[in-house]
Amino acid sequence: MRKDSSQIDGHYRRKLLLERGAKELVCLLLCLLSLFPFLLMFINCTRPSSAIKAGLSLIPGDYLLKNWASFVEQCSGLQIGVFQAMLNSFCIAVPSTALSVYIASMTAYGIHAYRFRLRNAVWAFIMAIMLVPTTISAIGFYQFMLQINLVDTFWPLILSAAATPSVVFFMRQYMEATLSIEMSEAARMDGCGEFRTFNSIVLPLMKPALATQAIFQFVASWNNLFMPTMILTSDTKKTLPLFVQMLTTDQFKTDYGVVYIGLAVTVLPLFIVYFLLSKYIVSGVTLGGVKE
Repeated sequence: MRKDSSQIDGHYRRKLLLERGAKELVCLLLCLLSLFPFLLMFINCTRPSSAIKAGLSLIPGDYLLKNWASFVEQCSGLQIGVFQAMLNSFCIAVPSTALSVYIASMTAYGIHAYRFRLRNAVWAFIMAIMLVPTTISAIGFYQFMLQINLVDTFWPLILSAAATPSVVFFMRQYMEATLSIEMSEAARMDGCGEFRTFNSIVLPLMKPALATQAIFQFVASWNNLFMPTMILTSDTKKTLPLFVQMLTTDQFKTDYGVVYIGLAVTVLPLFIVYFLLSKYIVSGVTLGGVKE
């Protein structure tokens, strides 16, 4: 009996190891598959245009400095440079991310912590807004911005980020899993005001969720092309996605090395933000999806 039990245990352990190895192999392959386009982009930055047209290669070349020099030279003919476009994107993405995450967290806290009569109706309304595509309201939004003279400014792209129902949904789910109402009640009993309770007690406890949503909102704002195309009419105020659009013109499309240099420059800030905040993603998404 002992021998049979040990054989069964050994067979079961081998089965678990094989299943674990197969899962890790699949995850590794998917990870490599997702990183391959970025790797290919950075490799093509170092290759001449003729070699890129000739075919695929994973061996870096020695044309990085020449491609960069050609990129700078050709961009000098435009009314806006890549660094000015990057600065414009930062001026929009950073405040819109902060505003979106802060207002959404405050909204989620109000729904989670307070028991008022229309609480369920407000939550249902927020969930219903998530089902409505933003493109439906684009024309009305543009007309409203035109009437209050905010067209061709960054303000419409920043202020509109305050209404982000998907972030409100995530924050409330996270609060239900991690935030105790008793902490807020104890703070009130000690004479702490509502805003101070939220800023000093609630927000520090939500750092993983805040960092996770900050990454998502920053990337969404950085890559936004539709609304800046409508709102920003001056060439000097164009963002990086609009600048990348210029790389498809006749001035650039014949030199693929220059095109890949431009694409790499636009992607690098996203990598930096991701690596700075990535340690919070797993814990934030996991806790946000679990309800006690």
